[in-house]
Amino acid sequence: MNIDALKKLISNIKNGKVDDARALDALRTLPFEETEFATLDTHRSLRQGFPEVILGQGKTPAQILSIIKNMKKRKENILATRVDGAKARFIKKVVPQAAYNDTARTLFVKSHPIKITGKGIILVICAGTSDTPVAEEAAVTAEVMGNKVDRLYDVVVAGIHRLLHKKEKIFSANVLIVVAGMEGALPSVVGGLVSRPVIAVPTSVGYGANLGGLTTLLAMLNSCAAGVTVVNIDNGFGAGYAASLINRG
Repeated sequence: MNIDALKKLISNIKNGKVDDARALDALRTLPFEETEFATLDTHRSLRQGFPEVILGQGKTPAQILSIIKNMKKRKENILATRVDGAKARFIKKVVPQAAYNDTARTLFVKSHPIKITGKGIILVICAGTSDTPVAEEAAVTAEVMGNKVDRLYDVVVAGIHRLLHKKEKIFSANVLIVVAGMEGALPSVVGGLVSRPVIAVPTSVGYGANLGGLTTLLAMLNSCAAGVTVVNIDNGFGAGYAASLINRG
């Protein structure tokens, strides 16, 4: 945060030059902090209800650690995604309380208890075991954002009886995240069963004609089931975040 600007704002509030409404508006757009390699959005949680999430991919372990230390000073709950095992081990030496999910490749540092703000259950459905890393990224994201999350994995359409066997769990969910690779048919099946929002996540899992997830993405975008929305390939984080916003409503 720009401390000089904040001090000026506080002074103006004390002197009656700025009323409460204008002060809140200023705080929603003002604060950030510049570091050597990043500009941190220090009031993301004020505007959006959850602090800025660290994308570990492409960052060095030292850079990720520096951002974590900065956010810890503000008592923020901290989520980092796309963190490989080597980076996680480096960070945990300094921040031992960091919880690492090696399947999801997420690192979470809890500075305060997570308050459940979601109104219902977010159900993460995963087609095949190979899609689990993306599904877990979605599930972890939704959990740390204050939701009750349930999981239903390895229910690919090639054995659809496995999906239908869990219909009570499917029908009780408030938001459903459906993760699939290959031909990407599972979200259409789920979307045809429920009256709740379905967020489809295409994965890059599949043989050559899958084209790194492009075939799956196009299949999901062309779903004939109403109410299915689609995020980017392998974007479990985006799905978990969107589901959390929906689940607040």
